[in-house]
Amino acid sequence: MTITGARAATGYGEHVAVELASDLASTERIVVAGRAYGIDRAAHSAALAAGGQTIAVLTGGLDRLYPAGNHELLERIGDVGLLVSEMAPGAAPTKWRFLARNRILGAISGATVIVEAGYRSGSLNVAARAAQIGRPVGAVPGPVTSAASSGTHRLLREGIASIITDAGDVNTLTRPPAAANGRAVEHEAGVGRSARRPGRSL
Repeated sequence: MTITGARAATGYGEHVAVELASDLASTERIVVAGRAYGIDRAAHSAALAAGGQTIAVLTGGLDRLYPAGNHELLERIGDVGLLVSEMAPGAAPTKWRFLARNRILGAISGATVIVEAGYRSGSLNVAARAAQIGRPVGAVPGPVTSAASSGTHRLLREGIASIITDAGDVNTLTRPPAAANGRAVEHEAGVGRSARRPGRSL
């Protein structure tokens, strides 16, 4: 399961990323992220802390652990998880390689979740890549006043992503319920078809 998002994450975003990654790792789901600061770092760290597996997709060669601030984290992932790169050893991270990395992030997992992202965040490129090849995409809603969640709200508004509030929602992305189960809320709320008045609309 790919979990990614803003590098300049808020406390809210990092908290949600930690909760999602921890819960998924505890059910033996592999957490994939892009080794960056912010949401990616929180997801990797939480998966490791939960005793789970995590994969970091690099933008440069496997011998170029970037960014420097995540060097220790990436070394640990290399020891107990997996470092992945399509670049040859020695290749330095460049802008176009970040975009190429996004293609891998969107394709390597059964689904992609964007936890927090600005309106033009590079994380939206990961979501677009995943959607292009038919992978389900999820997005975590945030405060309507937060610019850091404007990108996830954009994904939801444009119908690219499903709402993610917990690990259960994430699992639903790859194991959608039967169509009949979609009426569960109506039934519980007493607004099923039998409760509707025919010929009336709003």
